[in-house]
Amino acid sequence: MARVALVTGGSRGIGAAISKALKDAGYSVAASYAGNDEAANAFKGETGIPVYKWSVAEYDACEAGIKQVEADLGPIDVLVNNAGITRDGMFHKMTPDQWSAVINTNLSGLFNMTRPVWEGMRERGFGRIVNISSVNGQKGQMGQVNYSASKAGDIGFTRALAQEGARKGITVNAICPGYIGTEMVRAVPEEVLNKAILPQIPVGRLGEPEEIARCVVFLASDDASFITGSTISANGGQYMA
Repeated sequence: MARVALVTGGSRGIGAAISKALKDAGYSVAASYAGNDEAANAFKGETGIPVYKWSVAEYDACEAGIKQVEADLGPIDVLVNNAGITRDGMFHKMTPDQWSAVINTNLSGLFNMTRPVWEGMRERGFGRIVNISSVNGQKGQMGQVNYSASKAGDIGFTRALAQEGARKGITVNAICPGYIGTEMVRAVPEEVLNKAILPQIPVGRLGEPEEIARCVVFLASDDASFITGSTISANGGQYMA
């Protein structure tokens, strides 16, 4: 029977690539999303992957959504915490709402999603948690104090939880993408991309969502059972931690 994988933010961008790659690898995949019904329905129609709508920032919504996924597909074996938002601004202008929205989604969302699946993984003696952090959680980024703090927190979450899951057959790892050629990044003006972003990347190009997805597929596999508490930097050499 196919293992069940749940990908948050799984119907667009990097998340969509992860969902597709896991399906291609033989997993039974569910993708959650927060608000874009049109994109989610188009993704479902294209891939056949079922989609579920809830906000990872709300614990009760996560708990209910996970119960529905498990009722439809079976117990969740692989959880990919990919959902994230930005509310950028210089710190001297940052509002409490900008701070809270990012922390609640990008950091508290990991607790809200992982806590409801954790006991089941412990009981079954198997689990894979993959947290999508960011290069800016490693090096920081001006104008992204909230985002960088949340993504750095994801790495700390990963390292601590990995120690708790290790003896129960659960691995917990993080991936830190650099600049990836998603719809959002490709919308950056070409001049900014060529003069300000690409020169920072030694390989001289943006990453592709599928390159992040392949990292996830590996970490979810049995071949990665001895890897836990790790952070994979997938950034083209932009930052070497």
